[in-house]
Amino acid sequence: MRIEPRQHLLDVWRAVARHSFGDGKPEEDRDGLSSVVDAERLLCLLHPATEIPAFRLDQPDITERDVLRALENVGSRLEIPPHLIAMLGRFMRTHSREDGHPTFAGGHCFTPAEPGAHLTREQAQLGVVDSYARSVTLCLATLGFLKVYETTTTRPETRAACAELRDVTNTRMTAAMISLLRSFTVNVFDAESEQGSRLIKVIGQDRQPFARRFRLLRATIIESLALGVRVDESIREEAKLFECGWAWGVVKDAPTVTDLRGSVPAQPDGIADRLPYVYFTVVALDGIQDLFSERTLTLGLLDEDQQKLAEALRLRWELSQQYWSAVARFGAARWPLEDLPWRTTGLCMESEYLSLTVAAVLVHDLVRRNATDDDLTRTVALMERLADHGRVTSRMTAHDPARWLHDPGVTMPLAGSERSGSLLEWRAPDFSAQLLKRSLQLAALSQDISTQDRLLRLAEQVFEHLWRRRVKEGEGEGLWAVGPNLSWGITERVIECLVAAGKLYVRPPIRSRDVARLATDMLGEAARLLGEEQLAAPADGSQQRSLCTIGNRLDRARGLLESRPATAFAVVLAVLEELHAMAWARNED
Repeated sequence: MRIEPRQHLLDVWRAVARHSFGDGKPEEDRDGLSSVVDAERLLCLLHPATEIPAFRLDQPDITERDVLRALENVGSRLEIPPHLIAMLGRFMRTHSREDGHPTFAGGHCFTPAEPGAHLTREQAQLGVVDSYARSVTLCLATLGFLKVYETTTTRPETRAACAELRDVTNTRMTAAMISLLRSFTVNVFDAESEQGSRLIKVIGQDRQPFARRFRLLRATIIESLALGVRVDESIREEAKLFECGWAWGVVKDAPTVTDLRGSVPAQPDGIADRLPYVYFTVVALDGIQDLFSERTLTLGLLDEDQQKLAEALRLRWELSQQYWSAVARFGAARWPLEDLPWRTTGLCMESEYLSLTVAAVLVHDLVRRNATDDDLTRTVALMERLADHGRVTSRMTAHDPARWLHDPGVTMPLAGSERSGSLLEWRAPDFSAQLLKRSLQLAALSQDISTQDRLLRLAEQVFEHLWRRRVKEGEGEGLWAVGPNLSWGITERVIECLVAAGKLYVRPPIRSRDVARLATDMLGEAARLLGEEQLAAPADGSQQRSLCTIGNRLDRARGLLESRPATAFAVVLAVLEELHAMAWARNED
């Protein structure tokens, strides 16, 4: 099934508008109070609208007709932006305290680990990294939307609503960035401990190679980390092992962030253990990278305090990628990541989903440092194996254990959440969507035609698998669900993938050297034949005008040689056929 970003995005937008808007007004969240779910639902609309020019909604005069038809439930051309602003404003108010400080409640996304236990109100209000990261992405999209839309409207009430939304959005983004800083952790432990033994077993080495491999990273952590994190001093000992990344929420005893010029949002005490989760690390990495996107920098969306926080987050972003990428590729022969499934050292879990999350960090790192062909080829093979193990590209059998990857998903205990009264769990049912996203990221990175073709074929197979899982009828028709419940998480991730596919398709194609050489040789022959025909044709006849047009086509082919050699080949081939026909006719005469 070929991925057609425009048509598929319009189909999903039509379903989102049908579900979330009634008579042009946003309907209340029907799934319970969760800032994660509410942010994902808003991003389903706002992410394409701010990333793909054809889907822009911030300039009503240029909104395209098929987009308006897809969003007819939201309103008319002029009504859509105010309705989005109203929906965003309600989100900001709903997920704020009475004193205006933002909240990041996980809500019903938390589930009690003990059978029969119920989630308390205090537990539902706990913040979670998913909410912090989604809020960063949503706030950046909102600020960018407002910056453009405010230049198109003169209505006082609309401009006042934009100004109010911009203020609360900035406050929320600052709070989310601070919470991400305070959720980052470095876990230090002995090589002889149970966790140390598991890490050494995962990497297949003893502690001496670990100390050498991570000496520079250890020094960076010791010397550079300060804001929002407390690092165990024992990390200075080279005999110690460590992990770094994001816990599920703000870490217990994490210091508050105070060194800001503006007002500092409330910073609740954390309860999470100092235990990095590769899942929450990936979620944080995805959100943080939006802070450094070309759009964020071009529009100047960050204020002075946010720029300072962004630099601190960027350091953690780079440290986490370097650490997990090095662990995943440890050793000279077989990568630990290639030994499926991945085993966590802290939670004693193993799953193909965890392999996929570690691979996701590796993909981030490959993009950051421009991967070698060997790294990229091995990662592609790994993605293909994960698709097979997860029964995405192979047939699922009766009682297949891979079924649990998709419904209800991988369940992770949240270490430290028992401080809230009872242990909580977090479920991740987005195996297929994550696999699709990482495949498209690798395809955008690849500069080898055959490797990119493998990745695109894999992406199309995964997309077909996902597209078949949409809700066929009822309230959530056209969206995605896990079990009986609508899943805005999977829906939003599919939209992310479609946006990524759209960006991939507008990139220049990979240049084939072999085709370029052949096209160059053909150009030389065509130029010589053109000269022969120009010499033979009468100087004042219509044939010379035809030959002049052919010359222009050859010039166009030369201009395409560097960027699109196959297209240049096709243009020259047509010219050669035409010149051959002219020569044949002339010889016949």
